[in-house]
Amino acid sequence: MYTFIIWKEKGEGEIELPDSARNEFWGFRRADGRVGVRNHVLILPTITCATQAAHQITQLVQGTVTFIHQHGCAQVGTDYEQTFRTYVGLGSNPNVYGVVVLGLGCETHQARNVAVEIAKTGKPVEVVSIQDHGGTLTAIAEGAKAAVRMVQDASVLKREPCGVEELIVGTECGGSDACSGLSANPAVGFVSDLLADRGGTAILAETTELIGAEHLLAARAVNEQIAKRVYEVIEAMENRSIAMGVDIRTGNPSPGNIEGGLSSLEEKSLGAAAKAGSRPLQEVIRYADQPSKKGLVWMDTPGHDIEQLTGMVAGGAQVVLFTSGRGTPTGSPIAPVIKIATNSAMFEKMNDNMDLNAGTIIEGKESIESVGGRIYQEVLRVADGKLTKAEILKQHDFGIWRIGPTF
Repeated sequence: MYTFIIWKEKGEGEIELPDSARNEFWGFRRADGRVGVRNHVLILPTITCATQAAHQITQLVQGTVTFIHQHGCAQVGTDYEQTFRTYVGLGSNPNVYGVVVLGLGCETHQARNVAVEIAKTGKPVEVVSIQDHGGTLTAIAEGAKAAVRMVQDASVLKREPCGVEELIVGTECGGSDACSGLSANPAVGFVSDLLADRGGTAILAETTELIGAEHLLAARAVNEQIAKRVYEVIEAMENRSIAMGVDIRTGNPSPGNIEGGLSSLEEKSLGAAAKAGSRPLQEVIRYADQPSKKGLVWMDTPGHDIEQLTGMVAGGAQVVLFTSGRGTPTGSPIAPVIKIATNSAMFEKMNDNMDLNAGTIIEGKESIESVGGRIYQEVLRVADGKLTKAEILKQHDFGIWRIGPTF
């Protein structure tokens, strides 16, 4: 059975919500004024050498999350700066109540430096160093003690009503198929428009998957400077590919995309760009930067699912909408990821991983607006605390976009 919701256009392109829709959710107000939809204590390892110890702490202490990674040392220049910015952004995400920053002691990305920046948000932060504390076992014990204190304090916080204007919602697509640009992506674009009209923020990412559609986004830029920036980030991404001896515009999508019915990069890009809806492009920001504008924002990220997801969460996204035609279990340790199937066959086949089905658009059972309305309401339910499939399965994926050599 399908519930149909009527959505219609008002003056100047604004979308009118039905009486049954709501524009509020229950969130955790943080000291810096931002609102979280989760209340995690993050064990943040600043170096790959500390990731196993961080994992051990999360095994001991309920209410904590962490991630495994290979970064944190032998990085220089803009690559160092981007990784540092990502660490700080993840710890600063409003879904995080407090942070235990866990370092080794001799790495490039010093735990104390990361902690100082995160502490500027007003949330509790403690630093543990494996070398300074005399080894792995002692560091795990100290980190666990700090985490227990934070989890207990976090557990007494109460949610309060918050408006949609407090939300930053990341959008991405992975494992695309021929239905992506016809069903789930335009439905997510409808959600992007709803958020923009109500003072919220939607992040568009995946620069590599917007090549060939850049002119459409530049035409919607709020000014010439933003339009110019659109072409600059596309050119920079292409030049990275050319420097490796590859012209990305002549390449086809991945084997899964091809099997799903996509024939070219431009075809994939036109479908991916549909997630941007129709509202003006307010700004183009760096990887892992927090948006400074409301409405539609483009974050310059690679097409790699996990790397772009990490960048958007580091930029402050509290919820992420992830469309897929082939199916994916991808999730985040910090932000709930709502998985949206582009076709009903895959939704049924991978129901363990997919949260919503947009394949009803292809079947003629629902309109883009109706499915978009369902997604929008699901965002609010998840913001209230409803768990996504990826959260339930503890799909804590993590990866940072590396832009330089390792020394």
